[in-house]
Amino acid sequence: MSRRSSEQWARPAGMPGEVAVDVLVPTCNRPAELAVTLAGLAGQTDPAFAVVISDQSTGDPGWEHPAAAAMVRVLEAQGRPVTMLRHLPRRGLAEHRQFLLEQSTADQCLFLDDDVWLEPGALARLSGALDELACGFVGMAPQGLSYLNDRRPEQTANFEAWEGQVGAERIRPGAPGFDRWPLHSAANLSHLSAELSLQPGQWVPYRVAWLGGCVLYRREALNDAGGFTFWADLPADHAGEDVLAQWQVMERFGGAGILPSGAVHLESPTTVTDRRVEAYDVVLNRESA
Repeated sequence: MSRRSSEQWARPAGMPGEVAVDVLVPTCNRPAELAVTLAGLAGQTDPAFAVVISDQSTGDPGWEHPAAAAMVRVLEAQGRPVTMLRHLPRRGLAEHRQFLLEQSTADQCLFLDDDVWLEPGALARLSGALDELACGFVGMAPQGLSYLNDRRPEQTANFEAWEGQVGAERIRPGAPGFDRWPLHSAANLSHLSAELSLQPGQWVPYRVAWLGGCVLYRREALNDAGGFTFWADLPADHAGEDVLAQWQVMERFGGAGILPSGAVHLESPTTVTDRRVEAYDVVLNRESA
């Protein structure tokens, strides 16, 4: 186990070893949610990982909140390197993600939003799936557990498990595959996992339109596909930057969702209130012009 347990916390930690995953957490004006997100990371065992938090809050950075600060201390006591960075001025979501990507050196990087809690074992499941599937990314779409009694079979009808190797796909609005997006609404994946009678330790890869909130990339694949460098083509107020980056990775290396999803959405109000500009509309229209 890569995590130092409590009887070791006060012992000298020594030099940090090599990490398999960099967990990249962009945050802005969400100190309480950040604390919960970090608490989920503290519950992970393997693989060895480091955490990079990049804060764009208008006031004090989120890690100064007592609860978040306590979770940073727990992670560090466990032997998880934690880097805390202020990244201002704000130039948009895509630029913030590109900045975080440039801090990563591990073979795998997990973009984890600051309002997502991971169940114990989720990171190991994601990392093992990415190794086994050898695609560009895998992800767990965060579930809204307030919707556990809200079954939506019309939204899960397009569920399709990957059989065999995960292949490259080209997703565009109106094209095949785009209509998979409702799969990730509400608690749909939790219902699908129950219907498939998944057992502990069992996981199933499935086809996605895109994933939000919790996506583990092969860092080399994300960089080869351009990462989020398209940020310079976008106004600061935009949305959908993760959609576009994933489509670029999927076209070259493929991508998959993972059932069951051990990611839980905290269901806090969104901080992205202006969605008039979708990143893929701007960048893809410019490429086709």
